[in-house]
Amino acid sequence: MNFSDELVQWYNENKRDLPWRNTTDAYIIWLSEVILQQTRVEQGLPYFYRFLENYPDVTRFANASEDEILKLWQGLGYYSRGRNMLKTARIVQEHFNGKFPQAYDQLIKLKGIGEYTAAAIASFSANEAKAVVDGNVYRVIARYFGISEPINSTAGKKIFQATANDLLNKKMPAVHNQAMMEFGAMLCKPKNPACGTCPVKEGCYAFINNAAAALPVKLNKVKIRERFFNYFLYTDGGSILMNKRDESDIWANMYDLPLIETSSLLPLDELLALPETAAYFGNSLKISGNVMVKKHLLTHQHLHVRFITLSQQPIKIKEGWVFIKVEKAKKTALPKVIFIFLDNFLN
Repeated sequence: MNFSDELVQWYNENKRDLPWRNTTDAYIIWLSEVILQQTRVEQGLPYFYRFLENYPDVTRFANASEDEILKLWQGLGYYSRGRNMLKTARIVQEHFNGKFPQAYDQLIKLKGIGEYTAAAIASFSANEAKAVVDGNVYRVIARYFGISEPINSTAGKKIFQATANDLLNKKMPAVHNQAMMEFGAMLCKPKNPACGTCPVKEGCYAFINNAAAALPVKLNKVKIRERFFNYFLYTDGGSILMNKRDESDIWANMYDLPLIETSSLLPLDELLALPETAAYFGNSLKISGNVMVKKHLLTHQHLHVRFITLSQQPIKIKEGWVFIKVEKAKKTALPKVIFIFLDNFLN
């Protein structure tokens, strides 16, 4: 049994019809790869279509503003990906005359493109013999060969990349890589893999040893940070008081609302009695409407977000707070939790 041949045959019979699989245009493949990082295909597909419709080539992407890109990106999270895409598009426009490079050695030097993305673009656009290793490929290799080395350890990354390189069908690397990734996404899934219909189960360590649930192994390095955001909404009907975030934290350079961060979710009366609250909103703060508290989950942070609607203008405007016309605010790139709140409030 040839492992690659079996997976390619399975792929040809079962693959999903996805738009980036019907082209060798490196720009379109780049769009799909970056958008789908940390994102399910079902969630990412509408974003892919919107980006391609608004920016059908690198030149138009490069000429966009950061706010336009982030507005289209809104809801995907990991906003640095959108910023890096704009930087890459501008580099490609300037140094490659608007033609997206296909060679791995050129791609790996671009902003936001790592080994996986460079290998994927080079392989799918130019059939370059580079093995792609993403989460799906890690899982397939770990289970089939019974590799227990953690996939996020230095040694593990080397082992899995070397194994992927050995498996690569160098005569048709593009199809082989697509088959490996699709196999992991559709059949050798993280939970409840379809082992019964697997074409390579007879040689699979995990199937033979009933070890699918234990593989792959991953070191738990993620430490979740709990944060407590208290947002204050003030509008005069035509404009909303908003806050321009800096580059040192989440949602860099995006807009949210005037914010006071606390170390815990304080009772409302204690929050209003804080010196910082009094400094900007006065001692007799007038609140209109219900105070809302929501939990917003990021990869490394859990945000406890409270929204307080004011019936009076703050007595002091903090640096970074600006009044933005309502219609402009609707078109501004906002963190998803802020966008949803404002959208419900304004409507």
